Amino acid sequence: MSAHSLRTGLAALAAALLLASCGSSGDGGSSTASPAAGNDLKLVQAGTLTACSDVPYPPFEVEDASAPSGYSGFDMDLLQKIADGLGLKLVVNDVSFDALQSGTVLASGQCDIAASAMTITPARQKNLDFTDPYYDSLQSLLVPVDSGIKSINDLAGKKVGVQQGTTGKHYAEEHAKGASINEFPSDGELWPALQAGQIDAILQDLPVNIVHEKADAKYKVVEEYKTDEQYGFAMSKGERPELLKAVNAQLKTLRDDGTYQKIYDSYFAIKAS
Repeated sequence: MSAHSLRTGLAALAAALLLASCGSSGDGGSSTASPAAGNDLKLVQAGTLTACSDVPYPPFEVEDASAPSGYSGFDMDLLQKIADGLGLKLVVNDVSFDALQSGTVLASGQCDIAASAMTITPARQKNLDFTDPYYDSLQSLLVPVDSGIKSINDLAGKKVGVQQGTTGKHYAEEHAKGASINEFPSDGELWPALQAGQIDAILQDLPVNIVHEKADAKYKVVEEYKTDEQYGFAMSKGERPELLKAVNAQLKTLRDDGTYQKIYDSYFAIKAS
């Protein structure tokens, strides 16, 4: 090898070593570059976190032209912060909840993650990987104030509206004895059906029913049901372990630095009158 070739080779080696040292932590840890720098997370589209959600479902998911993704709500705001932390753009696709909870749209590669106030259940875990829980929820019963319905025991012969594929549907089927269970694709159809008198009550997640109660004084939540439910973001089973790990790390960071609590309080904190 000539002296010129040797010098050229040594210079190239030095440059490579310098780049390697800049991309690694001093203790030999992983690269400090964002995971989004490549496509190590096996994303549908590199540089983009593609989420699927059933919208509207206030206060968790609502259309919002002022938000970067076009959607806001507790789930969407939290997921936006997660995407920001990963150096990714958040894109949201509106799909049916049944297709989400069954894992269909995730398995087909339509999206990377499901963010739709989805309760973690053993049945769903057969087809989905869930992140660490990010919200504790209750079920509830919403009725017109003049309905005479005071509890789930008054629903015999009544039409109870539920959302397809939800834990609220299962709870109604188990506990609303003698009631007619009417399934709807989403809250976007449930709430108008109650207002139009097509159903006598809605049994679904408490925060959503509270939104309706606050929006219209002619309706009220008459009962809450403790079901030990926790929401998680979901991914296709066994397909994206690195993304699952990265999202969990971001959730922990958001809790530790107070960002999670700020988002939570903006939707659920009780304001003094």
